[in-house]
Amino acid sequence: MAPGKTISEADSSVRLGPAVVYARVSSKDQEREGFSIPAQLGLLREYAARRGQAVAHEFVDVETAKRAGRPGFSQMLLFLRGNPDCRTLLVEKTDRLYRNLKDWVTVDELTVEIHFVKENVILSRDSRSSEKFMHGIKVLMAKNYIDNLSEETRKGMLEKARQGIWPSYAPLGYVNVMGPNGKRTIAPDAQLATVVARLFERYATGQHSLRQIAALIRTEGLTFRKSGNPVPLSTVHKILRNRIYTGDFDFDGATYRGTYVPIVSRELWEQVQTILDGRGTKKTHKRKDLFAFSGLITCGHCGCALVGEIKKGLYVYYHCTGYKGKCPEPYTRQEVLERKFTALLKQISFSDEVLAWVTRALRESHGDEKKFHDEQIAKLQREHGRIQERIDAMYIDKLDGRIDADSFDRKAVEWRAEQARLRGDIDTHNAASQTYIQEGIKLLELAQRAATLFESQPATEKRKLLNSVLSNCVWKEGELVADYRQPFDILADAAATHRRMNPATLPNPDKTEIWLPGMDSNHDSRLQRPLSYH
Repeated sequence: MAPGKTISEADSSVRLGPAVVYARVSSKDQEREGFSIPAQLGLLREYAARRGQAVAHEFVDVETAKRAGRPGFSQMLLFLRGNPDCRTLLVEKTDRLYRNLKDWVTVDELTVEIHFVKENVILSRDSRSSEKFMHGIKVLMAKNYIDNLSEETRKGMLEKARQGIWPSYAPLGYVNVMGPNGKRTIAPDAQLATVVARLFERYATGQHSLRQIAALIRTEGLTFRKSGNPVPLSTVHKILRNRIYTGDFDFDGATYRGTYVPIVSRELWEQVQTILDGRGTKKTHKRKDLFAFSGLITCGHCGCALVGEIKKGLYVYYHCTGYKGKCPEPYTRQEVLERKFTALLKQISFSDEVLAWVTRALRESHGDEKKFHDEQIAKLQREHGRIQERIDAMYIDKLDGRIDADSFDRKAVEWRAEQARLRGDIDTHNAASQTYIQEGIKLLELAQRAATLFESQPATEKRKLLNSVLSNCVWKEGELVADYRQPFDILADAAATHRRMNPATLPNPDKTEIWLPGMDSNHDSRLQRPLSYH
């Protein structure tokens, strides 16, 4: 097929080789409702049939919190590598195929023709560079979208922690249970809680080493729940360090007062910490001065780190530590390094015209995301309403004496727990629907303003910004070289290409070729390693 054609322009009269189909959902709820996987497979089968193309194999992934990884994706890669006659991949849209930029590189190396059916796009080695550029931006947005969903899950866990509920799997000595308020919590394990308590009590005497305690406690049945294997010394140490057994717990950098039953007292736990600290914990010393770039840059001569130093109580200079011997790199003023970093950050900025064009294209190409989330929210709300009707009807039965109060309370707790789960799912879809494109645009805007922000921030904020955007910073003879972290490497490459072209024609992608370096139709289309800029 000629480069640049959309799906609607494809010529179905040409005899086509076999294709593979790939579908993915990212939550068990989508699969349970029968929405996403059947819809994707139906769409792709119908598309293949319309083209007169045989489907050689279908690959499916259902990702849940308990089932990590994508075995279907891995199997698909193996199939395509082992079947060179099958060079067509059918998928619903960009974010179903890629979870990150590594996936993009992996699939691109297979030199297959990818049909994104819902987006009406066909991408191949011969595609126009403007299409490849836009596809790279979509991959970036897909990754950002998945990261955002993970962040929403993290927010839900944080909210549970604030309510005093341990938000994850129960540690050894506890089990996950449903609480009286319909929310999952933890409770002491009938078999292991007393074993864990004895572990703390014995170590608190100070008469046993950690190794002796570990050997002793294994004879009493402290084993992993799933495998049944005895716990190693490192796990015993983690248990003794874990505050969760006191009824308090640490989560996301903060300590919370739990609402579950403790296994040991806070006083006993503190006594154990005192003994552990006295038996080998290394003491650290805070640096007197905090320099923005210390440890962030390596010397191009010897590979040692550059560190900051104040001269005459006023000026900040950086120099090689000389750990490997005398180094020829001279001292460098902090202001010089700041100018070099500012120049690097300017490399990831687009013009306002490009930003507007990419923003508009993203909104248009991902309009179906909002439709999907709206449909899911409507389903969840209907289910929530049906459960409420059941609770109301059962309450009338209780008042009329048709059921007893215990039966009502037991069933009401179960149904309200289900309603709480539904409300959480609704909140997740609401957040994803509202922030998918917005978060992606924020990322582009951050790239746009990175240099300006850097110049105006204090040392600690400068360091955070540089750590987010750059890696492998090397200084040698007055020149700074660095790699851009994902996804800023894509933006840097695209912005560099744009600066070599006439921006006046950019808003019309049919007239302008925009490509990532190494992805022009006359070159190898594999994504290259992030470029370094001087």
